[in-house]
Amino acid sequence: MAYSKTVNQSTMKTLTMKIRLYWQMTKSLQTGLLLSTGLAGYMSARCPVQTWQTLLALAGSLFLAISGSTVLNMVYDRDIDARMPRTQKRPLPMGQVRVVEAITLGVVLSAIGIGWAAILSPLYGLVVFTGLFFDVFIYTIWLKRRTPWSIVWGGIAGGMPALAGRVLGLGMIDWVGMMLAVAVLLWIPTHIMTFSLRYREDYAKAGVPTFPSAYGERITSIIIALSSIATAIAMAIAAYGIGITWGYMRLLIILSCGLLAIAIRSMLRPSFKMNFGLFKFASLYMLSSMLLVVLGVL
Repeated sequence: MAYSKTVNQSTMKTLTMKIRLYWQMTKSLQTGLLLSTGLAGYMSARCPVQTWQTLLALAGSLFLAISGSTVLNMVYDRDIDARMPRTQKRPLPMGQVRVVEAITLGVVLSAIGIGWAAILSPLYGLVVFTGLFFDVFIYTIWLKRRTPWSIVWGGIAGGMPALAGRVLGLGMIDWVGMMLAVAVLLWIPTHIMTFSLRYREDYAKAGVPTFPSAYGERITSIIIALSSIATAIAMAIAAYGIGITWGYMRLLIILSCGLLAIAIRSMLRPSFKMNFGLFKFASLYMLSSMLLVVLGVL
C-alpha cells in the first residue's frame, strides 16, 4: 500500500512538472494578450450570438490555435534559443522536453484549435488557420532568419485573432475587423523593436537580423515612434466604426497620447530605461484598448 502511494505521488509530481513545462512553451502572457484581441473583436460585433457558450468556444479555439503555433515556433527556434542568454533556460534548449514531444503537442493543440474554429464557422476557421500559417511558416520558418522585415508578416499573424473574433460575431469580414487587425499589425513594431533594442546583443549572437542591427538604433527609434502614431490612429478609426461611447473614446485618446509621448521621448532621448518603459506600456496600451472596446459596446 505504501509503495503504491509513493508511486502515485511520483507520477503526479512528474505529470505536474510536465504540465508546467508545456505551459511555459505556450508563452501564456503573449497568448493571453492575443486572445484578448480576439475576444474584443467578437464583442465589438454587438451580435445576437453573444452567448457565454459561443464566447467560451471562441476563447478555447483561439487559445489552442495560438498556443499550438507558439509551441511549433519554439521547436523550430530551439537552436536560436540555445544561443541567447535570455532564452537558454526554456524547456527545449534545456532538454526538459523532447523535440518529438513538443512537435506532437504543437500539432495537437493547433489541429484541435483550428478544427474547433471551423466547426463554429468555416470563415472563422479560415481566418484562424491563416494566422497560424503566417506565424509558423511565413514568419518563423521562412523569413525570421533572413530579414528584419519578417516582423511585418508576424504582425499580420498577430492581427488575425482580432479579425477572427469579429468574423465569428458578424459572419463576414468587414472594414472594422480589418482595421482592428491593422491596429495590432502596426503595434507589433513597437512591441518587437523595443524588445530587439533591449536584447540587441542576444539577437546578434543568435544570428537573427533585427532593425537595430540592420538600420541602427536611430532609424529603429523613428520607426517605433511612427508605428505608435499609426497604431493610435488605427485604433481610433476602429473604435469610431464600432461606435463606442464618447466617454470610452476619450479614455482611448488619453491612452494613445501616453503611448505617443513615450515613443517620441524614446526617439529623441533614447535610453535603456525609456526603451523598456515603452515596451511595457505598449503591451498595456493594447490590452487596455481592447478592454475599452469591450466596455464601450456593453
